[in-house]
Amino acid sequence: MGVIRLKNMLFYGYHGVNESEKELGGKFEVDLELSTSLKKSGLSDDLHDTVDYEAVYKTVNNCVESKRYFLLEALAEDISRSVINKYDIDAVIVRVRKPNAPVSGVIDTVEVELKRKKSDYA
Repeated sequence: MGVIRLKNMLFYGYHGVNESEKELGGKFEVDLELSTSLKKSGLSDDLHDTVDYEAVYKTVNNCVESKRYFLLEALAEDISRSVINKYDIDAVIVRVRKPNAPVSGVIDTVEVELKRKKSDYA
């Protein structure tokens, strides 16, 4: 078993509860950890034997930029489901961050993390 990480992918989306978030949008950061066997690709050095990182990036981009959610939790769930159902992976960890989230106080970012296995969507 191995892990492929895509870290700090940056997208622009319209997710949130406040009207300003829905109208103006904002930046969202996403990290993925894909658990899968890397033995075949490690031996073959062939892209067809592993997960195509660019394709995964495009899948996440589609989830963030083509849909709207009130909650980061729902966005993270959609990313998880989309990635697990589309690629040959056993499990995924998704982290979605919202920099400068509109809270009453000083905050750098809000982050939601979830872990899902392929069997969670069977």
